[in-house]
Amino acid sequence: MSMEQMSLFDVQETYRPLASRMRPEDLDGFVGQEHLLGEGKLLRQLIEQDRIPSMIFWGPPGVGKTTLAGIIAHRTNARFINFSAVTSGIKEIKEVMAQAEQSRRVGAKTVVFVDEIHRFNKAQQDAFLPYVEKGSIILIGATTENPSFEINSALLSRCRVFVLQALTAEDLMKLLKRTIRSDNGFGYLNLHITDDMLHRIAEFANGDARTALNVLEMAVTNGDIGPDGTTVSMETLKQCIGKKSLLYDKKGEEHYNLISALHKSMRNSDPDAAVYWLARMLEAGEDPLYVARRVVRFASEDVGLADSQAMPLAVAAYQACHFIGMPECNVILSHAVIYMAMAPKSNAADVAYIRAKADAETMLAEPVPLNIRNAPTKLMKELDYGKGYIYAHDTEEKMARMQCLPDSLAGREYYTPDGQGAEAALKKRLEEIKAWKRGE
Repeated sequence: MSMEQMSLFDVQETYRPLASRMRPEDLDGFVGQEHLLGEGKLLRQLIEQDRIPSMIFWGPPGVGKTTLAGIIAHRTNARFINFSAVTSGIKEIKEVMAQAEQSRRVGAKTVVFVDEIHRFNKAQQDAFLPYVEKGSIILIGATTENPSFEINSALLSRCRVFVLQALTAEDLMKLLKRTIRSDNGFGYLNLHITDDMLHRIAEFANGDARTALNVLEMAVTNGDIGPDGTTVSMETLKQCIGKKSLLYDKKGEEHYNLISALHKSMRNSDPDAAVYWLARMLEAGEDPLYVARRVVRFASEDVGLADSQAMPLAVAAYQACHFIGMPECNVILSHAVIYMAMAPKSNAADVAYIRAKADAETMLAEPVPLNIRNAPTKLMKELDYGKGYIYAHDTEEKMARMQCLPDSLAGREYYTPDGQGAEAALKKRLEEIKAWKRGE
């Protein structure tokens, strides 16, 4: 019976995902992050001396955030608790915090690791705060999102943030070669795979160790088994890395980096770069409607009244993407993106709102001038609502010398067209209107 159990265990170990089997348990086996874990570096010293503070690991997927937490779990003398931000609610958090508080009173430490901590809502994050403040727990959070935006400021201020970087191709090559030799990896196989193939995997993984190991495992699984071992051909490898759509993290930092690159390329009137970043997103599996919504925003934020056709074109592109879908809608978005890149640019509408918003937020009680108030009742008319109002269409000029801003803001200017594209005519028109209203 024991032999059968052992055999079953061996089988289970063999079929555990490669990335899981290769997860190191000590710092000597950790690959990358030399700026944090090199000899003499702060984080390494804190881990080796078991003096870790509450901290946040921030970095892209597959760079070792969870692995670092596992290494700490093996080294620390504290009770180590692994929390899931996806499945844990406030009730579970409070139960664990109560246990941690009891442990603290008898001098025992509790380390709580929360993977994907950005998925916790404000209430869940707040539940940790008093226990972090009192030292009942040492909190370790891992996130792919910018902690400044996703972690409550009160909680963040009590944690050190360590920024983990995407692994280099050299880091990944080291990991892949170690995997081929390791008993936990493919050391039990006589594996034939060239350094050029490993380098292609490392380049394809784009800094993500999990991706690199998953691709290697896929290539080996589909390799040719012969009398002298398993051989991975270049044709097999190309099939394994032919498409990255399933590897694109639509909610991670790279998602925001790419949409930022698209937006800024259009803003800089660079259609080639704009189409490239568009293709990067769509071919990786991005939702075309997300891109289309960003293009609609761009049409007003960066093109604005310099070309007012940009807005209806962007909205039409969104509607077309909605009922056509991928892959056919790729050319529709290409059309819209190139149009935006080539259109004259003006952010005057955006700036106008930002300026008006600043005044609106600080001057919330400014009364509406009587002359432009509505007067539907007799009492309102008796209170001079609407007194002095001039119906613009009744005038020859189709406008009146009538103040429409509150007295405290009289003369304030928010919209200042910069004269690009169609705004050249608008700028001239506005100057004429203002001159007429001044009586010039």
